[in-house]
Amino acid sequence: MDVSKQLGLVLGPIAFLILVNLPIELVSEKGDAVISVAVWMLIWWITEAVSISVTALLPLLLLPLLKILPIAEVGANYGSPIIFLFFGGFVMALALEKVNLHRRIALNIIRLTGTTPNKVVLGFMIATASLSMWISNTASTVVMLPIALSVINLLIDDEDGFTKNDQNFALSVMLGIAFSANAGGIATVIGTPPNSVLIGLLENEYNTEISFLRWMTIGLPFSIVMIGMCYVVLVKWMYPNRGLTFNASKEVIHAELEKLGPTSGKEKMVLTIFVITVFLWIFRTLINALFPALGLTDTMISMFAAIALFSIPYNIKKGDFIVEWRDTSRLAWGILILFGGGLALAQGMSSSGIVDMVANAIAQSEISILVTATLLIGLMLFMTELMSNVALIAVLAPVVAGIALGLGIPILYLLIPVTIASSCAFMLPMATPPNAIVFASGYIKIAQMAKVGIILNLIAVGLLILAFQFIIPLLF
Repeated sequence: MDVSKQLGLVLGPIAFLILVNLPIELVSEKGDAVISVAVWMLIWWITEAVSISVTALLPLLLLPLLKILPIAEVGANYGSPIIFLFFGGFVMALALEKVNLHRRIALNIIRLTGTTPNKVVLGFMIATASLSMWISNTASTVVMLPIALSVINLLIDDEDGFTKNDQNFALSVMLGIAFSANAGGIATVIGTPPNSVLIGLLENEYNTEISFLRWMTIGLPFSIVMIGMCYVVLVKWMYPNRGLTFNASKEVIHAELEKLGPTSGKEKMVLTIFVITVFLWIFRTLINALFPALGLTDTMISMFAAIALFSIPYNIKKGDFIVEWRDTSRLAWGILILFGGGLALAQGMSSSGIVDMVANAIAQSEISILVTATLLIGLMLFMTELMSNVALIAVLAPVVAGIALGLGIPILYLLIPVTIASSCAFMLPMATPPNAIVFASGYIKIAQMAKVGIILNLIAVGLLILAFQFIIPLLF
């Protein structure tokens, strides 16, 4: 265990004990207790002294002990409907990966975009982003990386060796995959965990629902624009590959598709359930209007997908199902616990009066709304370069809601851009798993990622300020 982790492991509980026993009152008795829990969690989350999912279990122990909330209320957050919405999404992603359908989809997208160097980069980016909307950004990056390496190896082995243009192409492909994996997840509720943390907070604390389709009205356009910006910055500005030509990439894609063989029955079955689920998510409001007795929710639709994949047999005689329970050993259970911990902490902040205190303090100040929004978006985006975006949203979202109330604006206007900002970490390898995975390929130096990343971070801040000022008020 490195020194920072050792320090964090000890500092967390020490900071908690000091704060919880302070002789002066900062907010209120309960409020101070919640702050002490939040500080302990924050120290452990930042230093990753223990698994971030283990840290998320602290509210289950500490909030009842400190008499902030009864254990039944705290525990209910770990079984919130939003947890099961994500669980269903995880199972669907598991099925796509198990039958290799995600790889087939990705390869066909690359094949369709063309095989000139810039089009190959664009193809990889669109394919990665399309996968990242439905499966984890880590999984989508892992799928794309070996295909990208095959194409890059063609350039290394050609007659002129690995030239400057070749290096720029390799950089563009690698960074393009990582950045589009990050940005692609923003498009849907289940694409990236911070989105789901926000939806859960809104439902639990503010009785506000954002449907799958409603989120996509802001998430998808932002994702498309951000990926477009990534493409332009990479291939037109920072790492152009002028004059580079190669045709063999078409053969690589074709060879990879040949390895997969014809579309199997299992793939068709998973694709059918996937398409039905997405259709229901998108048209849920219309379906409920036509059949009010149904009362469909996004979580119910997600659970339909999960149960269908577990229970509809591919071969009834052999008892062959698409997904079996043993497959869930690969499910990201820790993320589900992380959601629960975030929701529990948010409930503690709300019930102890911290959110109200923040709202009142902001209401009495004379800070400009636009300046406040800009600072919060920038703070979230650059802080997420250094710590888990889910943990960050779990701690800061309730505070941001309080700030919005204090400014006298709808909480969604501020919470949505701040949440999206948490998924826009483009600068450092340790910021997100996709950044780390492509960095490990050996084709990227930290300085090269940071040089592009700082530009994209600033573009993201600019886009989110525009969204806050002009677009979100129209949509929400």
